Amino acid sequence: MTSITPSIQFFSGIREELSNVSLRRNLTSGKRIIVMIFARIKALEGFNSFTKQPLNSMLLTDEEGEISVTPSSTQFIFGGAEGDELQRVECKFEVEQQDHWERFMRFMNRYAEANDMVYGESQ
Repeated sequence: MTSITPSIQFFSGIREELSNVSLRRNLTSGKRIIVMIFARIKALEGFNSFTKQPLNSMLLTDEEGEISVTPSSTQFIFGGAEGDELQRVECKFEVEQQDHWERFMRFMNRYAEANDMVYGESQ
């Protein structure tokens, strides 16, 4: 079986680079909350600020197949001297079902391994 390099895409054919990921749990509902953080979005670099398309979905691909994710929120965080430099983009979504959580974690483990990322617990 050929191995597929795990990828994250907002637009087909443009692979994004994940900077960080935060895994949380809503203490009230018990739902798992995932925040994927990107220092830059390659898919948007060709557009100017007036024509940026919304990031309505992400496609996570690995050797098991594709996971289509619709973020519940996408935040663009700006900074810099003029306040107009994109610092990062945060895409947030929730996972309710245990099997979906396990599938996402298998994807993240493969993605982390392929991109020299390390998993760590925050204190």
